[in-house]
Amino acid sequence: MDIVNEIKNFVEEESKKPESKYGYEPFIFHFVPMVKYAQELADQLGADKEIVSLSAWLHDIGSVIYGRKDHHVTGAEIAEKKLKELNYPKEKIELVKRCILNHRGSQDNNPQSIEEKIISDADALSNFDNIPGIFKAAFVYENLTQEEAKEAVRKKLENKWNKLYFNNSKDIIRPRYEAAMILFK
Repeated sequence: MDIVNEIKNFVEEESKKPESKYGYEPFIFHFVPMVKYAQELADQLGADKEIVSLSAWLHDIGSVIYGRKDHHVTGAEIAEKKLKELNYPKEKIELVKRCILNHRGSQDNNPQSIEEKIISDADALSNFDNIPGIFKAAFVYENLTQEEAKEAVRKKLENKWNKLYFNNSKDIIRPRYEAAMILFK
């Protein structure tokens, strides 16, 4: 089995565990579309597809295991440990860690490499596939009212759109972004 499938299986198994912070739904509704977008952008932009794929599968593993707080930091640590176990080259582990550390648009981490920017963009793009999940988080985890949730989700999607690095990313998601903004008016 190749390393990408090994990591995908690891993330899926962690997501299925009863102690997983958000359950299995994020695997289906966030990880899977995020990986699809990351791989599509890697192909379009000539990035290292293996690094992008591994980073996409591992980008939120810290959130799955420990919770959302500083999940980019805990995720990079988990990724390093798991990839070392699988004898992945140290220099490539560092590239994956940088992608995970810099994937959060809300942190203003200033991704440098094309792979880091792809992971950031793909993470943002996946939100447009899972608007019900963003509402679920607003209601269940943030205890917002319906009006507060509507405004929070609109702002989140608008921020995601505004922080995209690549025109390719905007081209991919523009119809969904425009439709969402119409619905929120």
